[in-house]
Amino acid sequence: MPEKRVTVASKVGLHARPAATVAKAAAAQPVAVNIAKAGGDPVAAGSVLNLMTLAAGFGDEVIISAEGEGAEAAVEAIAELVATDLDA
Repeated sequence: MPEKRVTVASKVGLHARPAATVAKAAAAQPVAVNIAKAGGDPVAAGSVLNLMTLAAGFGDEVIISAEGEGAEAAVEAIAELVATDLDA
């Protein structure tokens, strides 16, 4: 199962607008994408509520994972968003 560790770049973390952007992109992937804070339980990245409940703040490390055909590309796409300041 591909996974990637990235640092949350948005100044407000994965809250509100950044969470909505990430959730929309995750839901559009051909496989289910999960995200977890280091040491925490993974949640479905396609849900804004799950992302906000994760409480991942600016500078926190998260682990993005997916399984199935197209998982590597899905993980890369979501990792790129999380590593971008979506509030800029």
